[in-house]
Amino acid sequence: MRLRPSRRPSGPVHPVDEVLPPGRLAVYGLQHVLAFYAGAVVVPILLANAIGLGERELIHLINADLFTCGIASIIQSVGFWKVGVRLPLLQGVTFTAVSPMIAIGMAAGGGTEGLTTIYGAVIVAGLVTFFAAPYFARLLRFFPPVVTGTVITVIGLALLPVAATDAVGGANAPDPGNPLYLALALGTLTVIVLIQRIFRGFMATVAVLAGLVIGTLASVPFGLVDLGGVGESGWVGVTTPFHFGWPQFSLAAIVSMVVVMMITAVETTGDVFATGEIVRKRVGGRDVARALRADGLATTLGGVLNSFPYTCFAENVGLVRLTRVSSRWVVAAAGVFMILIGLVPKAGALVAAVPHPVLGGAALAMFATVAVVGIQTLSRVDFTDHRNVVVVGSGLGVALFVTVQPDVAQAMPQWAQAFAGSGITAGSITAIALNLLFFHVRRRPRISPDRERVDLATVNGMDRAAFATMLGRIFEGPTEVPARVHARGPFADGAALRSALQEELFAAPQGEQRDLMAHYPDLGGVVGTEGAAEDRVPADRDEPVDGPARRDRAGLALLDGDGRTELAEVAGAYRERFGFPLIVCLRDAGGRDGLLEAGRRRLTHPPAQEHAAALVEIAKVAGHRFDDIVG
Repeated sequence: MRLRPSRRPSGPVHPVDEVLPPGRLAVYGLQHVLAFYAGAVVVPILLANAIGLGERELIHLINADLFTCGIASIIQSVGFWKVGVRLPLLQGVTFTAVSPMIAIGMAAGGGTEGLTTIYGAVIVAGLVTFFAAPYFARLLRFFPPVVTGTVITVIGLALLPVAATDAVGGANAPDPGNPLYLALALGTLTVIVLIQRIFRGFMATVAVLAGLVIGTLASVPFGLVDLGGVGESGWVGVTTPFHFGWPQFSLAAIVSMVVVMMITAVETTGDVFATGEIVRKRVGGRDVARALRADGLATTLGGVLNSFPYTCFAENVGLVRLTRVSSRWVVAAAGVFMILIGLVPKAGALVAAVPHPVLGGAALAMFATVAVVGIQTLSRVDFTDHRNVVVVGSGLGVALFVTVQPDVAQAMPQWAQAFAGSGITAGSITAIALNLLFFHVRRRPRISPDRERVDLATVNGMDRAAFATMLGRIFEGPTEVPARVHARGPFADGAALRSALQEELFAAPQGEQRDLMAHYPDLGGVVGTEGAAEDRVPADRDEPVDGPARRDRAGLALLDGDGRTELAEVAGAYRERFGFPLIVCLRDAGGRDGLLEAGRRRLTHPPAQEHAAALVEIAKVAGHRFDDIVG
């Protein structure tokens, strides 16, 4: 009897969860390792040179880094309990931590003594990240597509100079005028592009690996492939906990490293959303919390095993997009390879023999692809709203400014240099801050003047009937969800109450869910005849979810005649196929083009998926109304 992977009732296994044959897993995993390797060893090299470590210490740091990277990648991709996002995300040491770690190490006297102080701060920062993960995930409403798209684009653009530096010979010996370096870099890029263009199936998915191998072979006649390190390295090198001594704990160092982890949490959030876009898997707050817990656990483990803070590696996000291989088990296979490389220094030396120009040519393709994912996310943003233009433009501008002129951080106070020393960090913080300023600071409540927001203490003090009546306003029709939520009170904070409402909505019997869906306005009526939606909304609602203000905000008022007709046709076809209206939270619809695209795409989904999608849209609408009602 042949064993098959378990399947959900709604359909086959998602490509993310597909277990590929062992041969393909090995090849795809090796491709991830080769694409990742150069970035993996940069941090220990920079740190060792800066704080005065010797060659033997550097070799141990590299082995420990690769070994821990493998474990961290398996934790993130495979996952257990509430740890690991279970997406094809590979973990690596964050570049954001380089400058703060150098500062910590030098302040502690440099050498191995400085290293032990760094590890003390890394361990504590990892624990803080692990336990703070769910609270950070609750802030996702401050990360709409205008922010996540900007952050993802910034990540891709800010990493391109790293690829360019490799393409001209590497940071240690750059030679931009060398025609051989240029030929190897562009030749590797050309091979990747041609394979993607000419071949289909398996060959197309290993284009980056093929480019790296062909580029390396082409470099041999020119003496750029040095295999001397392979002969000098040992066969086995095991990293032991606290190899350099017991960690030392400094309050200033710990605070600095916690700040670094807060910054990398933003980068991880961007990478998680980018990967979710690529593999077409919905990402939510719980996913981000699981990813951040994995970051925190891996960082703590790094401090114990002589490594450094970990985050999702954007380099491999680009590789997932380029190869279109979505299986998270490929990253798990890459993790196994990295563990083996970390245990076998000779294998690491062999991988390190790939010339910098060849790595740079491959990285140009991968990093640019990350930026494209960001642009794709930004395509859902309504740029008729000038505030969105300012958020995106300023975020990109600041990111490129710091990337091109990294020494500008020296003009900032010491405490601010951790924020201003990285283009990714500076651009991301700028986008987040401007989004808060324009869309969340001093916003007027979206309810009628004669209604006041209710504080949580008042909500907790309500009896069942008053509670159900008050919170029943966040839904479009009658439902027992608020009454069931009342039995779970009192609630510690607004987030707990919101979560309870969402959990009860999704746990409700299917018949009750369908009855609730039927009370929501038909989007075809909204765009087909003015006022149709308002007629469908009960008179006691504060503001119709699809009324004039919502249509203007979503860009529906700017639809031409053809656009309105098409959307009405899509909505009609949707109701005919699924038996309930096309429900869309217009505040999050992403403008008129995004609305049309989403409607057409949702028509192709199976009924079970659309039942879930409609509940998600109802939850979004309820979330916005909840913010209007509960203070």
